[in-house]
Amino acid sequence: MAVIRLKVIDGSFGEGGGQILRTSVALSAVTGEPIKIVKIRENRPNPGLRPQHLTGIKVLADLTRAKVSGLRVGSREVEFSPNRIGFLDDVKIDIGTAGSISLLMQSLLPALAFSEEPCSLKLIGGTDVKWSPPIDYMREVLLRLLMEMGFNFKIDIKRRGYYPKGGGIVYLRTNPVEELKEIKKEKFGTLKRIEGRSHCGRLPRHVAERQANSARDLLSERGYPDPEIEIEVSDSLCPGSGITIWGIGESIIGGDSIGERGKRAEIVGKEAAKKFVSAMESGAALDEHMGDNLIPWMGLARGKSRITVSRITKHTLTNIKVTEEILGVEFKVVGKEGDAGTIEVKGMGFKA
Repeated sequence: MAVIRLKVIDGSFGEGGGQILRTSVALSAVTGEPIKIVKIRENRPNPGLRPQHLTGIKVLADLTRAKVSGLRVGSREVEFSPNRIGFLDDVKIDIGTAGSISLLMQSLLPALAFSEEPCSLKLIGGTDVKWSPPIDYMREVLLRLLMEMGFNFKIDIKRRGYYPKGGGIVYLRTNPVEELKEIKKEKFGTLKRIEGRSHCGRLPRHVAERQANSARDLLSERGYPDPEIEIEVSDSLCPGSGITIWGIGESIIGGDSIGERGKRAEIVGKEAAKKFVSAMESGAALDEHMGDNLIPWMGLARGKSRITVSRITKHTLTNIKVTEEILGVEFKVVGKEGDAGTIEVKGMGFKA
């Protein structure tokens, strides 16, 4: 009986959080490379797997008919040995409470991009929660960039999910590709327009309006054109709010903020606008979070991808390290951590 050799990934490297786990399992699922992740989330106050991490791994295991060990809350080691990617049709995935739907999507999308057939999923959890991209950022910023790489998918938000109850509902529909195209985003170019969405649930409409007005005021002060910000009021399971804005030029840059108890709506709107302005004034084509998000996709794509980002973060550098280890590609980073910079790589040209 053949012994499966597992590529070992150090989960304590760099930022040492859940991103290493998500990227490792996602790329393992795509390539079929068996992996063993050790020291999972060792740099966190509550190390090891959390319930939301189990959900992502279980779904990818189902999608790839993988053999998995160590799949329990608190586990610091996981072995993941996938087979060929299948497909998921009309599958319901409930993360539980306010676990981030966006972070779950980070884990699932690479494998779904190379599935046997189109996939449809109903995701239940948090749409707008701390320490993760808001669902509008995924739908309005990430989606547009991945579509340029050839991956077409659709995100429909049925209900918002805020902390602590979650219960947000998102429908994800994906169409597979044979191969991803390289991405080149080196300059933002002329700003054509700014759009956004300010939302609240189980709160008065004026909360979302004040968030939007505060963002609009700061953008006006900095000389930016008047943004088109949609106001959304919904019936969520618990009170919550947030705002995401994005500017469109030759590239796309986003900024966002989440409401919290005791945090004035004006502060929420101003935070989102400040993030957007900071990214725009860096001269880069992409904001810091998109630099982080695109790393695995650049590694999988054909040809040479090259992007400029508003800030090189520890998350980005960690994602680069993991992607290099699993895909065997080599990234070139120009710029220091904390500064704007350029990231390029000749992708492996993975084909389904």
